[in-house]
Amino acid sequence: MPNKKDSDIYLGFSARPDVQDALAHWRRWLESEKVVSRHTLSAYTADVAEFLRFLTEFHGGSPPSLNDLGDLKAADFRAWMSRLAMDGLVGASRARKLAAVRNLFRWMDRGGRLHNPAVATLATPKVKRPAPRPLTEIDADRLLEEAEREREEPWIGKRDRALFTLLYGCGLRISEALGLAARDAPLGDTLRVTGKGRKDRMIPILPAVTEAVRAYLDSCPFTLAPDGPLFVGTRGGRLNASIAQHQMQKLRALMGMPDNATPHALRHSFATHLLADGGDLRAIQDLLGHASLSTTQRYTDVENEQLMNVYRNAHPRARKG
Repeated sequence: MPNKKDSDIYLGFSARPDVQDALAHWRRWLESEKVVSRHTLSAYTADVAEFLRFLTEFHGGSPPSLNDLGDLKAADFRAWMSRLAMDGLVGASRARKLAAVRNLFRWMDRGGRLHNPAVATLATPKVKRPAPRPLTEIDADRLLEEAEREREEPWIGKRDRALFTLLYGCGLRISEALGLAARDAPLGDTLRVTGKGRKDRMIPILPAVTEAVRAYLDSCPFTLAPDGPLFVGTRGGRLNASIAQHQMQKLRALMGMPDNATPHALRHSFATHLLADGGDLRAIQDLLGHASLSTTQRYTDVENEQLMNVYRNAHPRARKG
């Protein structure tokens, strides 16, 4: 059973022993079976801790036990959500916190620790997801060229160009690209990528991607072990995402590009440009590794908005108002 110190680390305060034990096992389940990222694990734990602190305050300073959690009513959960809204949290933040608590309660229900159907009756706060902000095709091409030029050491410039070309040419997340092993270098016709939830997907490789990666490998001063990272830093270790993001920041400042010119924007650009050129939405969903088609459908909004901008700027009647 976790000790008091464990509870303090997880929650920031002391909880009942049965709650401590449940949380420790839930965290291990999230890590080993759900394979969530460290960021998600930390966020979910913090959200549950905030919920338990609210209940402690709500019940006069006494931390809740598992029996207390099982006896909670829908009104108790709504009171917590109301408190979050009063504290100024936007819908997206409230929705994430509710998702964390629901996840814990579902896990405890499946494991026979408690049963509380009330949490499932709550409506999820409405979340307006921002539309993806892709680069134009011209800006994407310029950025890839400048990525290679703006480095004192030629091999680092080739590395940056290879990485950004891979993000744009294959629609990878930065974590997926930096997680590739050297043996997985995209030098063939397809690339197998392990994405969120350890789900694999196959992506066709464009010649431009192969050329950029090969140029980087030929110039890299380090011997890359097959099981080691494909993209390395100046000391030969795995390239950190913050380095790639910082380089992109320097490039967009140099080129006068907007703040949305980020590594992830290259993934957005991949999807948007495919769709604009007649790509099938379902196929783009598979290439991006989206679990839900609704996530991919956001790119249709971007395309429609761009089409309307072209119309407003080009059609004679639109210019006349």
